Amino acid sequence: MRIPQWTIERKRDGEPLSDEEIRDFILGYHAGDIPDYQMAALAMAIFLKGMSFEETAALTQAMMDSGRLLDTRSLTRPVCDKHSTGGIGDKVSLMLAPLAAACGLAVPMISGRGLGITGGTLDKLEAIPGYRTDLSEAEFLRVVAEVGCSIIGQTATLAPADKKLYALRDVTGTVPSIPLITASIMGKKMAEGLDALVLDVKFGRGAFMKTAAEAEALARNMIRVGEVMGKPVAALLTRMDAPLGHCIGNALEVQESIDFLKGKVAGPLREVTLELTAAMLQVCGRAADHAAALQQVESALTRGEGLEIYRRMIAAQGGNPAVCDDPALLPAARIQEDFAAETNGWVTDLDADRFGRAVLVLGGGRTKAEDRIDHAVGISHLVHIGDQVQKGAPLYRIHANHPDRLAQARDLLRGAITLSSSPGDTPALIHARMMPQ
Repeated sequence: MRIPQWTIERKRDGEPLSDEEIRDFILGYHAGDIPDYQMAALAMAIFLKGMSFEETAALTQAMMDSGRLLDTRSLTRPVCDKHSTGGIGDKVSLMLAPLAAACGLAVPMISGRGLGITGGTLDKLEAIPGYRTDLSEAEFLRVVAEVGCSIIGQTATLAPADKKLYALRDVTGTVPSIPLITASIMGKKMAEGLDALVLDVKFGRGAFMKTAAEAEALARNMIRVGEVMGKPVAALLTRMDAPLGHCIGNALEVQESIDFLKGKVAGPLREVTLELTAAMLQVCGRAADHAAALQQVESALTRGEGLEIYRRMIAAQGGNPAVCDDPALLPAARIQEDFAAETNGWVTDLDADRFGRAVLVLGGGRTKAEDRIDHAVGISHLVHIGDQVQKGAPLYRIHANHPDRLAQARDLLRGAITLSSSPGDTPALIHARMMPQ
């Protein structure tokens, strides 16, 4: 019999854990034999002391072994998914899944809720009236087969231990850990029965990985886990110093995703969405090279095929597809306040971290696992780095439902945007592409 605190103590002291120790601890936690406080203690020990690749692979396998694999053999298209490590304003999944489906892929996307100051794909989709993220596995596969894509939360049988640990990490300060992130992502994704996977590994002030070196280490870890499991994994390293897109907050990001699929959104959000979708086509062998893949994706967007699949996915999951035509059907905040520029200038910096914290205090994120999300609040009309603005012109709009929270958000955002007398250099959004051999 293994004593849980002995495993915690060994990792606390920096010792490697055996495959059996890791498996027993994770399966014990899933079964309820190991309580939250002991799992939190081990997560903190892992956060502080790290794990070897072998330990990380064992942790990933244990997450998968806590449930069962999704049987995707009935799907006739290449089965591929994308995962982002999370960032402020990152609503890429909402547009990428229907775009990839429009290009001939099957996309069974199992997503999560917000972690820390970053929003969750499920929280965004649940802003759509009636949209169900809790489909059964049979319903999930039926939607993917009929529509081409489906986005849901973890089912009761797919990596269920990770579902418990995911919420625990969010409120115990153990989110930005390479072993925990790797096991969480790869455990879920490999349980989906994928043929291939593409990762968006973000770094910067608005991401869990703060540097490109940290992002590369995480990407290499996940690519190696994919190799062990016989699945090709590609990764793009992307900057997250500034928020992605013009909107932050659940309903606001849904509206921006619709605008994107109508061809109304340009800038970094468009670039990263098209590049990631193209990488999915490449890794699945649906395009000869990067240029050909990108052309396919741009054609599907121009023809409106992604928007049509988005409508069908929303309807198939119980949501009201009319939100694609009438933004008034989405939740709206009672208070909307613009923040104006105090001088003329060029936008040379936006602090993604501050914007993420502002949306959190508005109620758009969680400070406790049981918190309810306010889908209506957030930030819209946010300027981009490189924009030229005039004194008195709006830099962003705050959407709030409580005056006191509005005041807190306003205080957090003072100085979050830097205006300069001349345009500065804008570093490339995509830092590196890591394709499988």
